Amino acid sequence: MAFYKISNPTDHRICVVMVGLPARGKTFISQKLVGYLSWLSIKAKCFTFADFRRKCGHLSPHALEFNKNTGVINEGVESNDEDEDEEVIEEQALEQIRKWFQSENGVIAVLDDTNITSNRRRSIIEFCQKNNIQPIFVESWSEDEDFVQCNVKDMGRKSIEYKHMDPLEAKQKVMENINKFKKNYEPLDFEKDSDLTFVKLNSGSKEILINKIQTYLQSKIVFYILNLDLKPRCIWLSRHGESLYNLEQKIGGDSLLSKRGEKYSSKLPAIVKESAGLKEKDIVVWTSTLKRTQQTAQYLTNKKLQWRALDELDAGICDGMTYEEIEEKYPDDFQARDENKYEFRYRGGESYRDVALRLEPVIMELERQENILIITHQAVLRCIYAYYMNIPQEQSPWVSIPLHTLIKIEPRAYKTKVTTIKANIPAVSTYKVKGTSHVGEAEDVYTKPYGIIKDTSS
Repeated sequence: MAFYKISNPTDHRICVVMVGLPARGKTFISQKLVGYLSWLSIKAKCFTFADFRRKCGHLSPHALEFNKNTGVINEGVESNDEDEDEEVIEEQALEQIRKWFQSENGVIAVLDDTNITSNRRRSIIEFCQKNNIQPIFVESWSEDEDFVQCNVKDMGRKSIEYKHMDPLEAKQKVMENINKFKKNYEPLDFEKDSDLTFVKLNSGSKEILINKIQTYLQSKIVFYILNLDLKPRCIWLSRHGESLYNLEQKIGGDSLLSKRGEKYSSKLPAIVKESAGLKEKDIVVWTSTLKRTQQTAQYLTNKKLQWRALDELDAGICDGMTYEEIEEKYPDDFQARDENKYEFRYRGGESYRDVALRLEPVIMELERQENILIITHQAVLRCIYAYYMNIPQEQSPWVSIPLHTLIKIEPRAYKTKVTTIKANIPAVSTYKVKGTSHVGEAEDVYTKPYGIIKDTSS
């Protein structure tokens, strides 16, 4: 897989250091940022001190003491010397980050922890300076009580520290921990921390304050965070209905729907209403500029927008051909595409990487919006689905996205929830089996890794 790489040994790598009280969206931002950067082939990884506390056997969900020197809660530290234990854990965690940068050519590390004191942040800065790493601090805070309580509930149910507890007990424990942190919280300050590169994000009002952003990658990180909506939301995805080209097993083109595709089009409003409930009227429908997606959306009364960026992958000189014809006429290309489907570019056409790059503005707008239904094409949906599900690039072109199926995606801090609704309208399969020109798939493909899994939740 091709990744963005540091251009020369003197370039700075970046460590994004999260700052803030629990239940302020730090984990959500961290996971989304790593997913976005990886989707763009920028090698990124998330690290957390809590992981190293667990590995060292220092984590007990029932014992929490605040360490004023290091600025973190020591969770179940067994040693009598809490300061020493916490310093060891911090050193081990930062050493893993250093090794990842060095041995795996990492570009952006994200440190997902509270880091609420100036002392802790300064120790991280010292580590970064010694290792030619550029720190950028991202502080997430909110006075929106509904937002905080929603995150508290999610932490109590999904975080490894609390998920074994009764929900009410977990919620109470999270709130106790937040109150302990508040007593020692030292927010980033424009006067005291004027020498630092940082972002202060008010998750409730979407207000963002920026200090000393200087490089291209820093700007890219900030621009993405600026567009993130941290509140719970849903996105719906659907391929167009079965088309005449689908029946003929041809790729590309701008054909109309088949009779079964038209039937799916007429049934889609009811399926959307079943999935969205009261939100159904607020949904905005995005389609490509091709006829089959607009036909599929024709019975939806919602506001509609067309995006050229949502058009199907351009097959170039192979547009309108079947896979059998491509294998016969361009055997070398056919084999090369199967060997590296994400990177392969049709002659005069596009690769999956090209599609992902032109989808970046769509992804940015999706992160700003809520209640969006996208009706588009197989390759495009594979790229969008891979973004939300953190699917490796080399696997994304092999994801099964069946016809006549509505996919509901709910981004979460710990794992994205996916629900699928089948229309029960027959349609051909357009899934090409790797290594052959055969089109079609068995039902069990949906249970394989990176396939669509019905009613899957975190």
